[in-house]
Amino acid sequence: IKTIYEEAPQTHTMGDPIQLKDEGNKHFQTGDIDKAIECYTSAIKVCKDKKVLAVIHRNRSACYLKKENYTNAASDASKAIDVDAADIKALYRRCQALEKLGKLDMAFKDVQRCATLEPKNKTFLETLRRYTVNKKHTDMYSTTTFSTDSRVQNMFEILLDDEMEKDKREKAANNLIVLSREDAGAERIFQNNGVQLLLNMIETGKPEMILAAVRTLSGMCTGHKARAMAIIHMVGIDKICSIMAVDNEEIALATCNLFQCINDSLTGGDNREYGKEEALVLDASKDLKAILLSLLEMVASKKVSGHGRDQALNLLSKNVPRKDKKERDNSRALFTIDNGLKKILKVCGQVPELPDQLPLTDNTQLIASVLLNKIYDDLKCDPERTNFREISKIDPNNMDKTIHAINAISGLLQGPFDVGNALVGHQGIMEMMVALCGSEREVDQMVAVEALIHSSSKMSRASFIITNGVSLLKDIYKKTKNERIKIRALVGLCKLGSAGGDDYSLRQFAEGSTEKLAKQCRKWLCNPQIDTKTRNWAIEGLAYLTNDADVKDDFVEDEPAMKAMFELAKSKDKTVLYSVACTLVNCTNCYEKKEIIPELVQLAKFSKQHVPEQHPKDKKDFIERRVKRLLKAGVTSALAVMVKADNAILTDQTKELLSRVFLALSEDPKDRGIIVAQGGGKALIPLALEGTEAGKVKASHALAKIASISNPEIAFPGERVYEVVRPLVNLLQTDRDGMQNYEALRSLTNLSGFSEKLRVKIVKEHALPEIENYMFEEHDQIRQAATECMCNLVSCKEVQERYLEDGNDKLKLMVLLCGEEDEDLQRAAAGGLAMLTAAQKKLCTKMTKVTTQWLEILQRLCLSTDPRIQHRGLVVVYNMLSSDDSELVKKLIESEMLEILSVIGKAEDNPKRQDPIDVARTCLVKAMELGLIKPFSSPS
Repeated sequence: IKTIYEEAPQTHTMGDPIQLKDEGNKHFQTGDIDKAIECYTSAIKVCKDKKVLAVIHRNRSACYLKKENYTNAASDASKAIDVDAADIKALYRRCQALEKLGKLDMAFKDVQRCATLEPKNKTFLETLRRYTVNKKHTDMYSTTTFSTDSRVQNMFEILLDDEMEKDKREKAANNLIVLSREDAGAERIFQNNGVQLLLNMIETGKPEMILAAVRTLSGMCTGHKARAMAIIHMVGIDKICSIMAVDNEEIALATCNLFQCINDSLTGGDNREYGKEEALVLDASKDLKAILLSLLEMVASKKVSGHGRDQALNLLSKNVPRKDKKERDNSRALFTIDNGLKKILKVCGQVPELPDQLPLTDNTQLIASVLLNKIYDDLKCDPERTNFREISKIDPNNMDKTIHAINAISGLLQGPFDVGNALVGHQGIMEMMVALCGSEREVDQMVAVEALIHSSSKMSRASFIITNGVSLLKDIYKKTKNERIKIRALVGLCKLGSAGGDDYSLRQFAEGSTEKLAKQCRKWLCNPQIDTKTRNWAIEGLAYLTNDADVKDDFVEDEPAMKAMFELAKSKDKTVLYSVACTLVNCTNCYEKKEIIPELVQLAKFSKQHVPEQHPKDKKDFIERRVKRLLKAGVTSALAVMVKADNAILTDQTKELLSRVFLALSEDPKDRGIIVAQGGGKALIPLALEGTEAGKVKASHALAKIASISNPEIAFPGERVYEVVRPLVNLLQTDRDGMQNYEALRSLTNLSGFSEKLRVKIVKEHALPEIENYMFEEHDQIRQAATECMCNLVSCKEVQERYLEDGNDKLKLMVLLCGEEDEDLQRAAAGGLAMLTAAQKKLCTKMTKVTTQWLEILQRLCLSTDPRIQHRGLVVVYNMLSSDDSELVKKLIESEMLEILSVIGKAEDNPKRQDPIDVARTCLVKAMELGLIKPFSSPS
């Protein structure tokens, strides 16, 4: 009875694969592998569901592995993979079976796939490492059994062969980088043990090998989340940081780019569809946090070079604050404040003149200040800002070295000014500055004077320091023998002396004092014996003093001083950019000016309020003369170099200042050729695309001025000309002023007359609705500019289709504009109409239906005294005669048009009017061909 009872359920489950599978699982767990194989085999025979069948094959594969039947194990795993290519268990089982069968190349690919899908799985990573690192295996792969992609392998062999010629190695490195930038190429490198071989290249320690390897890794990580995650785990974040830490600017930059590519891929820069793999690609937030922590560690580490520190700070600047304030998540900024604010402040507090400091470049402390500012700006509420201030708080009594505290405050004053300002107000800080000013050590005096300068940025603060600090600075200036301290003390005096801005009546110092200070600054600026950093301070002094128009005028007359400033602006030390930009803005008077309303001035005087006064030398003719002097001294080439500076130093505020200067320089059309010749056109493009809204508009306006009268091929060589279109189209918005609209339209007219490709680009940037809008404008010049632009664009197929569409007044407007009094406007509209009717015969008929005045307007064009207008009107007539509308042709010939054609056609040849005469004759011949008129013959 017992036997029968036990057999019964088995016959019952013969047709149920799920139950058979479950039974097989139980046998597998208890270790009865043969019974498990039996159940799985029975289940496979009756299973119809592909997905279930794949699971059963995968399970039976595990059984065969236990039984060491590797051929069957690999076969079963393959059947599961055929159903689901991302079946990670099946992939790993096949990898194990293939390894035992000696098919190491195939096994390696399977485990690499596993590691790509699940980058944090230690088993996969260990197997990968075992395959790649174990020397015996590596030898085996590279000789016989590992049949890799020969081209990729060949490149690595050339690169890792010390005896290979240098140019062959360089070529192989470039090929590898290019290959990695295409998805298929990157995958080929990845699948062919590429990551390990790239690590081998890095281990050689040769800069050119490290650069090639890092750039190849960047290509492989770009736009591919799974591959980027796999590479992070195979290379290691610490390893990437150690590469960026080396004292080599090019390697530090390339590694910074690698981190950026990884960050972009992990934060959603990768938009590809992964399908089944999507669920297996793990959450990247832990990796992103680990990268952030590693970068913060680098910021304060003595093992990191100045270049490496700069790039770590740059990466934080780019990736910590939100790209857009509308994004809600500012957790990265809060995380950085909690975990790294002290480290960034430590960088600000470094005094390079003291021993045992962090390695820095000339730019490091400024980059750190900019980062502090960006993080502070990213905060959303008072509690967050209070927390920032609390962590930044400096207790004078607890500081190991007072000097570092004061220097850190200087950094905060250049970054989040509110925080620095609050700290300066704390009890004891001002006393510390005074104490340091009186110190015997020159380095203490230097740091204190710099802090005094930075803390006097606001009028209220300046007035407080004028009463307390001026005597201190004067004292230091007179007593010190050290030029470096002397110059800083002088800059402090300059800054305090210019606290009234360009208001002539608010001068802080006695008549003539500012000119004396400026003269001293110019003297230092021109002295090549003085170190660069100290000469930079001289420019800082001029940035304040040039608020005074006497100083501006003296400065532009001093060509050696201007050229010295431009050379410093081109040097590696970029901390000077803001001061140079401020000085140039002051000299060209292109700062934001408050509109002075006469009535309010009278009211202010009556109520004894302060009224700003303009200096006599700030009038238009003086400004124009200063612009000419700057251009002659080579200001444009200096600006072009400044624009190329790293984004962390070239802040949005500095970009706006540069844009203002460019606009002031391009005011006179005669000067635009010099600007183009010195690379100004090219330099304006990035300024017009990034920065503050005001800066972008100013740069776009300067671009419009240049593009309206220059040959685009010369002003914007190569593909750059297409980048100019978007900024120009942005100037067409209705909230821009009339001059900006007008010059944008003129420049688009110039570009659209240049090539079909440019016309298509203008249409793609959605310029048409804006241009059409300005064709209705009341302002004559703007309306004319818009019509001229449209005249050039109508040769575009897409534009013609807009005119063919029903339900709009575009064609009607063009016809009516041909009837305007203004000859320039008439000429532009007639040109557009001639091209439209030539390109689309249907428009000849449509033209007669949109307005009853069409014939009268056409006759006026043909009778114009301007031969260019007359010529265009006659071309329209010829297009109508050539259209397929016989009614229209008949109507035209029956009107007075025949008489007009006869009079013009019978006129004697005249070089000045030959074009209209020839077209009129062609029209008459066409009318004869159509049999509408006959040649006149006299009786015999």
